[in-house]
Amino acid sequence: MTFQPLTLPFLARKDPVLPGTASVDAFPLESADAGRDRGRTPITIAHLITGLESGGAEAMLARLVSAMDGRRFRNVVICMTHPGPLADTIVAGGIPVYSLGLRRGRADPRALVKLVATLRREAPMVLQTWLYHADLLGALAAPLAGVARLAWNLRCSNMDMRQYGRVSRLLPSILARLSRLPDAVMVNSEAGLGAHARHGYRPRRWEVIPNGFDVDRFRPDPDAAMQLRATLGLPFDCVLIGLPARFDPMKDHATFLAAAGELAQEVPNVRFLLVGRGAEPGIPALDALIALYGLAGRVVMLGERHDMDRILPALDIVALSSAFGEGFPNVLGEAMACGVPCATTDVGDAARIVGRLGRVVPPRSPSALAAAWRSILQLGPDGRRQLGETARRHIEESYALPAIVRRYENFYVDLVETPAA
Repeated sequence: MTFQPLTLPFLARKDPVLPGTASVDAFPLESADAGRDRGRTPITIAHLITGLESGGAEAMLARLVSAMDGRRFRNVVICMTHPGPLADTIVAGGIPVYSLGLRRGRADPRALVKLVATLRREAPMVLQTWLYHADLLGALAAPLAGVARLAWNLRCSNMDMRQYGRVSRLLPSILARLSRLPDAVMVNSEAGLGAHARHGYRPRRWEVIPNGFDVDRFRPDPDAAMQLRATLGLPFDCVLIGLPARFDPMKDHATFLAAAGELAQEVPNVRFLLVGRGAEPGIPALDALIALYGLAGRVVMLGERHDMDRILPALDIVALSSAFGEGFPNVLGEAMACGVPCATTDVGDAARIVGRLGRVVPPRSPSALAAAWRSILQLGPDGRRQLGETARRHIEESYALPAIVRRYENFYVDLVETPAA
């Protein structure tokens, strides 16, 4: 699809760098093989995403743009809200990051003006949008900015939108009606493709590319268990089961804590770790659940952390208790890369990722989740270690970051070289 740019006087001038923006003056193209590629114009890709907090989509975007071949591709990242912690990571890799300055929950037409101005300045060949809100804004901005190719990137599956605000509830239906506009709709899971097709998405092209993982960063660490327990003041011999997830209806902390209460009655030395945005002391809903299930003194809440490569290998079991909406859960791939067995609800592509290398149970079933933990613990330390080693090999062979990045790169080249419809 080729968009014809519109002539709008208020976009013709060169705008200054937007407030709250990090940027660089030039993108490094030289390398040991630069002579072979000198003279080739890199493909510029603008990535539009809602924010840059520590979520799954945000983390995958940061990994992707940092790992792509700088001789062939130039990446620009635009976040709709104010930059989050991942912005610094992206900028450190020499990649411009712009902020449209939107406040969550508030529509502001000036964001469209800023986005069009930024796109005209950067002149990308592809606008890649991540998540629903960015998909809609990108569909509006691409024709105004004259961007030749538009791709959406869906990162969820069967979302229960009743749990969210009115605008968010309407977005999937609106986007389904607009799904012929982009040149391609990308998904990170087969479950996501199926869920959106059932919802009415009819794109001209589907592209399935799963998440990729840095297996050099996420790896087993024999010292991590003792170090984390010492830091948290936990007994060195305690069994530690973790839920790395933001506090959100999708993640279903209630099921995790109900299962924890059941297991805690049988295993005196078990402790539970909550890690993620909003999963921190002083949250009334969490405090009430901990009290309800008799877990006082058995749950540690760390809130948002940026050292998951040190926390995950310290756990005996990593849990995912989500009730709906997952596409390709990052936490499962990261935990398996660290050699830690996983117990997950059957959401998104979780069963496809874990398979026989962990335990998969129905959503919203605390007893089933507790039974899965019990089954893994019964393997003993050696059995869990062997299961974890096999899980790591699976991630290395199927989801290592370099192979997934190549699939993205091939997709972008094909998108640019395919004649417009």
